[in-house]
Amino acid sequence: MGIDELRGAVRGTVFLPGDEGFDQAARPWNVAVTQSVAAVVQVADADDIAGVVRYARRAGRTVVTQPTGHGATGDIEDAILVRTGKLDSIAIDPDRRLARVGSGAQWGRVQSAAAAHGLSGLAGSNPVVGVTGYTLGGGFGWLARAHGWAANAVRAIDLVDAAGEQTRVTADSDPELFWALRGGGGDFGIVTALEFDLVELPQLYGGRVSWPAEQTRAVFEMFTALTTDAPAELSVWLQRYQIPGAAPTVAIDFAYLGDPAEGHALTRVLDTLPGAIADTRGAMTPDQIGTITAEPTDPSPSLSRGELLTDLGDAVVKTIIDAPVAPLLNIQIRGLGGALAQSGPDGGARGKVTEPYALYLLGLGLPHLIDDVTAGFATILDGLGPHITGAKPYTFLAPGESASAAFDEATLTRLREIKRARDPHNVLRANFPVLE
Repeated sequence: MGIDELRGAVRGTVFLPGDEGFDQAARPWNVAVTQSVAAVVQVADADDIAGVVRYARRAGRTVVTQPTGHGATGDIEDAILVRTGKLDSIAIDPDRRLARVGSGAQWGRVQSAAAAHGLSGLAGSNPVVGVTGYTLGGGFGWLARAHGWAANAVRAIDLVDAAGEQTRVTADSDPELFWALRGGGGDFGIVTALEFDLVELPQLYGGRVSWPAEQTRAVFEMFTALTTDAPAELSVWLQRYQIPGAAPTVAIDFAYLGDPAEGHALTRVLDTLPGAIADTRGAMTPDQIGTITAEPTDPSPSLSRGELLTDLGDAVVKTIIDAPVAPLLNIQIRGLGGALAQSGPDGGARGKVTEPYALYLLGLGLPHLIDDVTAGFATILDGLGPHITGAKPYTFLAPGESASAAFDEATLTRLREIKRARDPHNVLRANFPVLE
């Protein structure tokens, strides 16, 4: 079958190599990643997705879905890339505290709709990240210590399966697939809509306080104090930055899910260190939570690496606190624990995380910097040695890594069994597939 037959299978737009707009349509969020796909389909609706899948089955091709392009690995040569950005509907049911969103919806818009009712989703730190990819991989942000994985808030999933059939998956209709979809990574079906619980969040206090890099050790000590025995409603992240052309800085980002006065009292240690160069602390609404870290909202070239830390001992201090940030842009440590360290009986594939901290490293993915950034990652990981476990959240995986790092052996085996049963021809592929 010719790839041009796709045009007759959908109402949306099909881009083939050589078409005007193909390169832009195929480009992921991380523009350092190249995606050599056979076609890109900007679908108009769920029927289009079903048409693409049925075509792929007949043609022996693979379908990859990237609503916003986040999480791309580049390892999808000759696949059909589906963009679901037009499936961006958002409906909030404040009485049931439930959101229903299309697979192309982004967190910023969902948060705005929910905040009008004093509600919040379990959103991440960047407002332009897609809800679907984030949630299928587990999803943890500022509300995770209090409320757990975003995946476990899901109550129903509309999808197109590997046979091209549209179906609705719930805990009652298909408990095994429902379990896999909530945190298993997303290559069990192409999601067209999600329904998930919202939480009450009428009050919120958070922001960032930054200091010159000379204060790094003192800021680290405050971070350690804040994350030791912190209530689940308080999440704190340490950030070290080396932006090209600017002086290095260190910052504490935090969010407290509650009364601003209580939040300020819990974080009053931040007032004790003089010399702050920026301070954005204040009362917030749920739709402003994506502004705390001030992450880029436009595509850019980057390299990243995420790990889980067992402690903040001397080796960690020497390697990621006392050493320079360069050649990286950012070294981030997130306090974990709380609900993330617990597992409920109705949880999905993304199980508990017992490590107390997460480490995230970021560098520019420009050609002349790649070798230096990669070497910087290696130096840090070698220095941390046994203080990193090798396990990590699915959304921390980077190009070249395997989904096996995100799951224990029993979970991975179960996911693979479900994948083989539901997609025996391996028509559907996630950015990090469970079958490799």
